Amino acid sequence: MLRSMFAAVSGLQAHQTFMDVVGNNIANVNTTGFKAGTVEFEDLLSQTLNGAGLPTSAISGGTNPAQVGLGVRLAGIGTNFSQGAAQETGRSTDFAIQGDGFFVVQQGGVQAYTRNGSFSLDGLGQLVTGDGGLVQGWQADPQGNVNTNASTGPVKIPVGQTISPVTTANIKVGGNLPSDSAVGTKIDVSIDVNNSLGASIPLRMEFTKVADSAGSVNWTMTTYDSANNAVAGPSNVQFDDNGNLTSGNLTLTQAQLNAIAGTSGTWAAAGAVVNFGTSSAADRLTGAASLNSVAALSQDGSGIGSLVSFSVGESGLISGVFSNGRTQALGQIALATFANPAGLLKQGSSLFTTSADSGVAEVGVAGVGGRGTLTGSTLEGSNVDLGQEFTNMIIAQRGFEANAKVITTSDQLLQDLVNLKQG
Repeated sequence: MLRSMFAAVSGLQAHQTFMDVVGNNIANVNTTGFKAGTVEFEDLLSQTLNGAGLPTSAISGGTNPAQVGLGVRLAGIGTNFSQGAAQETGRSTDFAIQGDGFFVVQQGGVQAYTRNGSFSLDGLGQLVTGDGGLVQGWQADPQGNVNTNASTGPVKIPVGQTISPVTTANIKVGGNLPSDSAVGTKIDVSIDVNNSLGASIPLRMEFTKVADSAGSVNWTMTTYDSANNAVAGPSNVQFDDNGNLTSGNLTLTQAQLNAIAGTSGTWAAAGAVVNFGTSSAADRLTGAASLNSVAALSQDGSGIGSLVSFSVGESGLISGVFSNGRTQALGQIALATFANPAGLLKQGSSLFTTSADSGVAEVGVAGVGGRGTLTGSTLEGSNVDLGQEFTNMIIAQRGFEANAKVITTSDQLLQDLVNLKQG
């Protein structure tokens, strides 16, 4: 009877722990990135009353051992790392991991890991957790290059960051020059280009129809500055009888561009190419009849720009959008994976640290080496299943009640035994 009582006591203790885990899961049902706990039981050592008997042929058969169990114990409390539901937030500093992996965080000089991607920027522009932990990754150099083979460090997104100006090297011109225009017809297109200081320099390209020759429709192009001074040209622009360009692209040399009056800065050594497009491009310059649609489509230079906004791609690459319309990498967020995530130690504040059984952190780029991908402006919700937790609550309650009943029944049996002497 004492065996049954002690076994039931162990059952009470085990089911109380079960209830503790269920209660913690339900308490964290709305905790970002929370991973539910699971409970595993196993039986205690059994007392052998009779050992197994060896069967002997033609005399007697074997006998099975007779054992009485001594109760239950907690085998372990695991962590369910299944994916939580994604919740869109609209905040550019919120990130969710789709798949395996953890954000890497430096908290109080200790490297920790989390699935909670609700970050913000501190006064230095550093990406931090709600408790001030520094999110780890790789910072881009001034040219926007990220070396993911280097050691990780705090990821910084400086609000006042600027991007250097880019000197114009290519000017794209497309559309159609009407082949049936009268000789002497002039058609102008204008575009602003940028020198090494990022200054915006107006250019006007004047196309003039000249007399056609056998099998060739002939134009010339002269480039002027804002003071109507000729910068380059006239240069031939010729088309065949099918309206296809035959004369190729034109180049404004560095010397010609440097000669533009009233401007500081310089130009690329190769000058600026006036690109009329390839023979298969839909926006190439053509020379068919009737339609006048020639236009300066684009140029690849820009002035200095300041950071306006940023976004994060699936690989964790943080791309800044600048006021001059350019996009450049600012840094990249690192992710870590483990051989045994269930071996990680929970430290509170949604943080995990390594243990002797978790394995070392494999830190690298999202989407590579089994690491999940990132989704911006999104958070991963808790993976607690309330339906399952309420079911577990009932199971824990009934298990606790049943074990309590065993104790009261064993007590009654002991009382009956004592009463035998009194009788």
